[in-house]
Amino acid sequence: MRLFLLSLILLIYTSTCGQCKTYKISSKGDTLNCTDNTGVKRGPWVVHVNPLRGSVGYEEEGSFINDKKEGSWRTFNLMGDLLAIENFRWGNKNGNCKYFNLMGLEHEESWKALNPSKPIDTIDVQDPKYLEGHKVDRVVIVNEGHSLKHGTWKFYNPSNGSLIKIENYLLDELQTEDNQMKDILTVFDGVDSSKSTNLKPVEKAKTIPKEVQEFDKKNKNKKKITIRDGKTG
Repeated sequence: MRLFLLSLILLIYTSTCGQCKTYKISSKGDTLNCTDNTGVKRGPWVVHVNPLRGSVGYEEEGSFINDKKEGSWRTFNLMGDLLAIENFRWGNKNGNCKYFNLMGLEHEESWKALNPSKPIDTIDVQDPKYLEGHKVDRVVIVNEGHSLKHGTWKFYNPSNGSLIKIENYLLDELQTEDNQMKDILTVFDGVDSSKSTNLKPVEKAKTIPKEVQEFDKKNKNKKKITIRDGKTG
């Protein structure tokens, strides 16, 4: 029986490693840093970066799917102190991300990843301040393959954990008292948002991608749609 179990473990181990062109074995016997025959990273990884030209080194650990970061990743300095907990989807930041220094939590970020396989993507948008319980459907995003700042960002005093500042983002735009209502009205009514470089009504856009034109044509008798170019900064 013992011989059978050892043979089974060896078979599973050989099969797993055999799918990797390069890999490492951890001190616990786990297969890490697998790169398949096509050069694609997959599975659990530990990435080590040495100090260089004044930049401090670090290590990060998490998983790859099809060469892209997926799920939770943790970053540590070379002394083993936690620096960041980030979440990824399709290789881009998605959801809540936390950043630390030696004293404690510095700030939290909120991100929305877009599906890189789609030239345009749609997101349901809800603003709890002005639209309690109501979703704005079919907000069309021109996909440029990166994440958008979306949700609440919080900044702390690491020494005592007190909250210093809160910022709210709606599809990559910082929300202020001046632009919150304007952006929501733009979503519903196509109000001109000439001061916004990212959020534009379809009928106001000077250059409309072919995919968006086709989407708009199919939905011309439905609620108005807004698009934005997905640029950050």
